[in-house]
Amino acid sequence: MAAPVPDTAGVDGGVGLTALMVAAARAVETGRPDALARDEYAGHFVRAAPACAGWPIRPEEVPDGEADPLWGRLGRYFGLRTRAFDDHLLESAEAGIRQVILLGAGLDSRAYRLPWPHGSAVFEIDQEPVLAFKQRTLDTLGTTPRATRVTIAADLRLDTWPDALTTAGFDPARPTAWVAEGLFLYLPSAAERRVLAAVSAHSAAGSTLVYEVKRGVETAAVRDSPVYTAARDRIGVDLLGLFDPDPRPDSAADLTRHGWQTRTRTPFDFSHRLGRGPRPEPHDALAANRWTFAVHRPEATTVTPGP
Repeated sequence: MAAPVPDTAGVDGGVGLTALMVAAARAVETGRPDALARDEYAGHFVRAAPACAGWPIRPEEVPDGEADPLWGRLGRYFGLRTRAFDDHLLESAEAGIRQVILLGAGLDSRAYRLPWPHGSAVFEIDQEPVLAFKQRTLDTLGTTPRATRVTIAADLRLDTWPDALTTAGFDPARPTAWVAEGLFLYLPSAAERRVLAAVSAHSAAGSTLVYEVKRGVETAAVRDSPVYTAARDRIGVDLLGLFDPDPRPDSAADLTRHGWQTRTRTPFDFSHRLGRGPRPEPHDALAANRWTFAVHRPEATTVTPGP
């Protein structure tokens, strides 16, 4: 998922490069024999962006494999996150949800690659340059989505996006699956709270939500992690510079007060469950990452215990 502020040239530099970095990681993951997730579209986005010339899109293009801090460890993390969020969405679809909202959709291709039930609609919200780049690339492939796909050009830091979403055909009276994958890391804490308040206000009972945050303050040793330095020095993505420095809100507690049942997990929980993916290491840049899964149950306000 892209952060919400690409540069004016589209997807090229600054925060825009994060969308391509994640796409390259998904492309590499797709080629692994033990792939956590498969995205046949990801490599096309990378090759369509001149800024990414020379980036790998296949496992054999990463000489050190999973030992590579960027395309190995961090790349495998993105594959794991994609798999966990995919599974959550498919479980929501199995429960009868037919509306999916991708907040900060970036180069997400879920509308095309997941087996959506008949009648499903995927709404993608991001800024116009990212959506335009994405559409141009998809047009060259002659592919069609597996659900009704609706794109909405909007800035999630502003309060106008819910109206734009409703105008585009979203029905807040029906249960919805919301996704904020790699979004809140870049938003100011106040904007994170506003987005989640808007999600709550537009969620019927039974709606679901999954999102990613970082918890706590990372030490100097963690900030010197090879994951961060490799991204900065090799492809020009300064993640630490892009992460918002504000103290983070306790969004899971806020959601609980608004009638959501939440459970928060570490990425390593899923590595253990699936038998592959990144494992904890000293001074780990992934250790503060948390994924929260929530279901809107207005009649209940207790936190759901984990499995």
